[in-house]
Amino acid sequence: MTLPAAPADPASLPAAADLWKPVLVRAAVALGFGALTVFWAAPSEAGMAWAGGLYLLATGVVLLWSVNRTGLAAGSRPSKILSAAGAVLTGTGAAVAFLPSSLVFGVLVALGLGLAGAAELYLGVTHRGRSVLARDWMASGAVALGTAGLLPFFIDLGPHALLGVAGGGAIITGVLWALAGLTLRHDARADSPEAVN
Repeated sequence: MTLPAAPADPASLPAAADLWKPVLVRAAVALGFGALTVFWAAPSEAGMAWAGGLYLLATGVVLLWSVNRTGLAAGSRPSKILSAAGAVLTGTGAAVAFLPSSLVFGVLVALGLGLAGAAELYLGVTHRGRSVLARDWMASGAVALGTAGLLPFFIDLGPHALLGVAGGGAIITGVLWALAGLTLRHDARADSPEAVN
């Protein structure tokens, strides 16, 4: 999804140089959670709460870590939006982990993913052509909103169904973020002084 940084766009080059690390960490978190949900045959409500909570918490921490690496100006409205999305996911993850209930999981995870997804979708739309992550934010935001919209319909089906929906969204975003991270890493290597010599 990520487009290579254009040499004519100097603002995108510094961001791409170091940005691949948090992007790949985010992908690993999402794919790890997705794999867990695929292979966990009979999760309890407590197991669901801890797994989902830790996934959201880790994703939020990675978002907060990546804010200063995105090329967004520190303290700008977009960086505040991305920070808020990370804070929402971190707080939601902590709450979900300590409140083991299908109803709590379905509602809180839907709210957390919905708010964070809307923030990423907004950033993607408003930063098209200005950020190397714009397309990835749009895709990730759309998947998060879709997952958030589906979760409440699976509350009555229990932990396995809820984890399946959340894990399905995580797998999709994990693959997208992995492709983005690998593309950014490739671009950073191609732009390095060692590659030019």
